[in-house]
Amino acid sequence: MMLKALLFDFDGTLLNTNDLIIQTFMHVLEERFPGQYKPEDCLRFMGPSLKETFEELTPNEVEEMTQKYRKWNLEHHDELVSEFDGVLETLEELRVLGIRMAIVSTKRRDTIERGLDLMKAKHFFEFWIGTEDVKNVKPDPEPVLLALEKLGVGKEDVIMIGDNYHDIEAGKNAGVKTAGVAWSIKGEEFLRKYNPDYMLSHMSDLLSIVKES
Repeated sequence: MMLKALLFDFDGTLLNTNDLIIQTFMHVLEERFPGQYKPEDCLRFMGPSLKETFEELTPNEVEEMTQKYRKWNLEHHDELVSEFDGVLETLEELRVLGIRMAIVSTKRRDTIERGLDLMKAKHFFEFWIGTEDVKNVKPDPEPVLLALEKLGVGKEDVIMIGDNYHDIEAGKNAGVKTAGVAWSIKGEEFLRKYNPDYMLSHMSDLLSIVKES
């Protein structure tokens, strides 16, 4: 029985936005806390929503910092992102196999769309769930459960794929299979601690997983 659907995180999984995210955080944090943050300090802000991050860092300026982040991020988006190897080719093969695909992200929908346009990958996905579509973002199961509902498929027919522990935990909390990606900026070893069902060393590994399932 072949799997029916795949749910993908976006940043760091399909599109390499690592440099963009780190440079954006450095820009806004340097302005607010001069000299206090280094690029490697920003790794822990990758995964949680902006709201969660700024509630921790600047509890009284969450909206203001979020706006600053989004403005700089958007202005530098296209020059700082790149595609991970094999993503588009694999998505095409999965589509030919009849696998249904959607995106479950902690980004806003319009930013996901911008990245998809840049990759010319919009047509592979039935929909994308962004931060504004749910009350609780990953690792809460809500966005994954919403995706299952929209697809009309059972938990046993789906894998949630991502580059961060939020993705693995959200999948597990929703009762679906999970896959980590070895190209995660946090490293394969870090992801393995969360016991995903699969670890992809290359995007094309999905093809054999889907056929064997």
